Amino acid sequence: MRVGLTGGIGSGKSAVSARLAARGAVVIDSDVLAREVVARGTDGLAEVVAAFGDGVLTADGDLDRPALGQIVFGDETARRTLEAIIHPRVRLRSAEIEQAAPADAIVVHDIPLLVETGQTDRFDLVLVVDVPVEVQVERLTAQRGMAAAEAEQRIASQASRADRLAVADVVVDNSGSLSDLDRRLDEVWATFEHRLRHGPDTKR
Repeated sequence: MRVGLTGGIGSGKSAVSARLAARGAVVIDSDVLAREVVARGTDGLAEVVAAFGDGVLTADGDLDRPALGQIVFGDETARRTLEAIIHPRVRLRSAEIEQAAPADAIVVHDIPLLVETGQTDRFDLVLVVDVPVEVQVERLTAQRGMAAAEAEQRIASQASRADRLAVADVVVDNSGSLSDLDRRLDEVWATFEHRLRHGPDTKR
């Protein structure tokens, strides 16, 4: 069974992803793969350098992410060029990992920009980690040291809360404690296993 996992910045999606892995899911993290496909020595990195110049490399020959970020931030053409290099490679690598998973696996694709990139139809279920915007701002300022204005800008650059909820088959409210989250994920995991054994059920 293929599950698309997403949530806004500061929603605690990583905590959900880790807990699903602990319950037995095969988790494919697109952020990890996005770094892997442009690691030193890859053709992905070579293509990035061809597109943006040697200035996006560190002295050691790795990708200089802050330098690249300065180029693509606010420049839609540059961002699309970068995405055209990275996204196909990430999807190919995701498919390879998925194909190696057991036939009865619950495969969770952790994709921060699942909604923004129009991939919701690729999955049997879409799981959205949901918190109110004010909770996102509070976490980003407290845990990541962002100014409130920067946190609000980062949130606004992603799909809206309403857009994510509109495509959700399963919603996990992560505005409470980790104990609350674990209880909810026990329910979700039981739903996943039931669906895996008995086929699609009604949306929840």
